Amino acid sequence: MDLNELTGAISSFIWGWPFIIFCLSAGLFFSIKMRFFQVRYIKQMVMMLVGGKASNSGISSFQAFMLALSGRVGTGNIVGVATAIALGGPGAVFWMWMIAFLGASSAYIEASLGQIYKEKIDGVYRGGPAYYILKGLNNKWYAISFAIITIIALGGLMSGLHANAISEAFQNSFSLDKRITSGIVILLLSLIIFGGVRRIAKVAEIVTPFMAIGYIIIALFILILNIQQIPEMFMLIINSAFGLHEASSGIVGAAITMGVKRGIYSNEAGQGTAPHAASAADVPHPANQGLVQAFSVYIDTLLVCSATAFMILITGMYKVYDVSGDIVMDGMGLAASMNEYGPINTQMAVDSHIPGFGSAFIALALFFFAFTTIISNYFQAETNVYFLFRGKKSSNIAVNALRIGMLTIVYFTSINEMTLAWNMADIGAGLMAWFNLIAILMLQSIALKTFYDYEEQFKAGIKQPTFNPTKLGIKNTNEWDK
Repeated sequence: MDLNELTGAISSFIWGWPFIIFCLSAGLFFSIKMRFFQVRYIKQMVMMLVGGKASNSGISSFQAFMLALSGRVGTGNIVGVATAIALGGPGAVFWMWMIAFLGASSAYIEASLGQIYKEKIDGVYRGGPAYYILKGLNNKWYAISFAIITIIALGGLMSGLHANAISEAFQNSFSLDKRITSGIVILLLSLIIFGGVRRIAKVAEIVTPFMAIGYIIIALFILILNIQQIPEMFMLIINSAFGLHEASSGIVGAAITMGVKRGIYSNEAGQGTAPHAASAADVPHPANQGLVQAFSVYIDTLLVCSATAFMILITGMYKVYDVSGDIVMDGMGLAASMNEYGPINTQMAVDSHIPGFGSAFIALALFFFAFTTIISNYFQAETNVYFLFRGKKSSNIAVNALRIGMLTIVYFTSINEMTLAWNMADIGAGLMAWFNLIAILMLQSIALKTFYDYEEQFKAGIKQPTFNPTKLGIKNTNEWDK
């Protein structure tokens, strides 16, 4: 068994049916407990994006939203969607939507917990699962384990995949050697991560809206050109999701698995990444960031992921494979010779309507998507380094070691083949999600208190609810107690 097969087997074990059911069940449970707030509170989610300002200790609510969104909108939105369709069929898109809808509630729980238990380290707010596991569950070994897993996953495994996708796309589009592309990525990354959290937040605030809006505009353009085929495309997605399409009857399980797997990898709901960004915000109530981060899941999956899926499906630039590797659906036609899946699917989809433009545009879009995700990953890994070395003089040495280690791992992963990069990333993301979902289920009563408290104040006519942890009986909230 070679390294690809070994990592693939580990990934399949971590992302097996028990975890798929666990993710969907957790999201449904939280949704019911909050009476499907993800529908009722959409207006408040949007309004909170424009309120609040950055302070000396924290970033603004909008910056936290963009920092988290830059982490969510990444390789998974282009390469991940193409992979989900190739291995799970068009029906995988439906299950990506489902995990986004239910996952928005998981995103609220984890983001609000990050805010409740945040700390001020070197004058800057820090927080995340390791912090709320330690302070909320009083479980030191569990918190340390999560911090170590997160540093390895985000500081290397998952970030390496994004760099690999960039080099792959630029090689497809411009025949540029992967080593050259990777070197440029490393140079730009080093300039940003040595600049601190505020520089990271500022880059995310500017780049993320630009790249997402431009990408969606291109998708809308292609949909308009194929407007008569839109109903047929939606029927293909729905029928394939439940095995009603003739060719998809034997891969329903793969559709669900790949939809949930790639959905979580893309929108990161419940994975434990977004709480790091949420904790850095300076807001009057934890619910502010809970609602904002829930909305970012919608933006990621319902808009950006759907844009990729629609472009691929409506142009027919896809093939679907069963577990044995045989083609069971061929939207490209018998004349097509492409046997790969990844950024090339979306590149060919755009090129089919805008010849000579699609390949370069998707390569650039993927660069912005993946690069800002790497930046966000670094911030989250750094936050966990600070957790492990809190109050120790060696914390700065550890952070610099993380920077050098991450730059090295990202470079070497980016010049290898994509299959290995995906397997390694899935292992890291899966372990984080397992650890975090268990933790937030154990702490859900505390997170729900913040929601009910916010809702009560809002219904009483208080336009800007404030948080009083003592009143709610929540302990170990040092920053809020001050």
